[in-house]
Amino acid sequence: MTHRLPGEHALTDLGFPARDTTVPPSPAAFPDGGTWRTELPSCEGPAVLEAVLAESERLDVPLHRISQGSGVWMLTDAEISEMVAACDQRGVELCLFLGPRGTWEPGAGGRSYTASGPRARGRDQLAQCVEEAERAVALGVRCLLVADEGVLWTLHRMRVAGKLPADVTFKVSALVGPVNPASFAVWEMLGGDSLNVPSDLTVAQLAEIRAVSAAPIDFYVETPDDLGGFVRMYDAAELVRCGAPIYLKFGLRNAAPIYPAGQHLRSLAVDGGRERVRRGRLVLDTLARLGAGGGMSPPGSRDPGPLRRFPATEAVPTP
Repeated sequence: MTHRLPGEHALTDLGFPARDTTVPPSPAAFPDGGTWRTELPSCEGPAVLEAVLAESERLDVPLHRISQGSGVWMLTDAEISEMVAACDQRGVELCLFLGPRGTWEPGAGGRSYTASGPRARGRDQLAQCVEEAERAVALGVRCLLVADEGVLWTLHRMRVAGKLPADVTFKVSALVGPVNPASFAVWEMLGGDSLNVPSDLTVAQLAEIRAVSAAPIDFYVETPDDLGGFVRMYDAAELVRCGAPIYLKFGLRNAAPIYPAGQHLRSLAVDGGRERVRRGRLVLDTLARLGAGGGMSPPGSRDPGPLRRFPATEAVPTP
C-alpha cells in the first residue's frame, strides 16, 4: 500500500488492533500508465458545460470526461456541436446519453419496474437509440452512454462492421451497473468500454471484479440521491488501489432532479455543475493528504485499452 489510511496512525498509537488490509491491489492500469481518471456527470447542455469548464480551471480540477444524462435527443445539433468544440479545445472527452428510454415511454412498465426503466423498450426504442448514436457520432461525439445491453451489443456490432467509427467508446450507465464479477464481464464482452458499478459495492467487491476484467470501472465517489446518496470521499484512495483503472465520478447528493433538463432548469443545472467541480476538488485534496494523489492519467487520455468481446459478426438468429 503506497498511501496511508485516514486516522489509522492515531488509532494504532492508542492500541487499537491493526486494520485488515488484505484486499489485493489491482494489477491493471490504463494504457497511458495511469490508474485513475476523473469524470463530471450531469453536464446538461452548453451553459452548464461553460460553467463547469470555467470552474474546473479556477479550482484546478482536471477533467478527463464530461457526461450528460438527459440524452442526445434533448440537444439541438448546434448545441451538440458547441459542446464537442468546447471539449475538444480542452482535451476533455464528451459523453452523451442515448435515448429515449423506458422511463419516458408511454407504457407504464418502464416507470413501475426499476430494472426495466432505463432500458430501451421494444424494437422502436432500440432503433431510436441507434438513430441517436449515429446522429451524435456524425456531430463529432466519440463517447456514448448506454443503459441497455441490447443497445450496447447492437452498437458494438455496428462498430465492428465499420458502421460506427472504431474510436467510438461505449460507457455503461450507473442505472444498470453490474454488481458481480460475472455480470461485469458480460457487459464488457457485449462492447462496454467503461462500466459504472453501484457505489455501495465494497472495496473487496471491486477487487473481485478486477480479478476477472481489466475494463475501466466508473465509480461515483459521491452518488446522487436517486442512486443511493453515498458519499465515499475517504474511500477514494482504496478505490483506486483496488479498482484501477477507474474513473472517479464527482456526483452530488441532495440536489434537485434535472432530467430531462431545459431552460426551465438552467440555473439548477449550472449551479449543480459548479458544485460537482467543487466536490471534485475535495476528492483531489483528500487523495493528496493521504499520499495517493499520484497516478492520474495525463490530461486528454481516453483510450480504455484492449478489452474482451463476444464474436460480433454473426447475423441475428430468426426462428
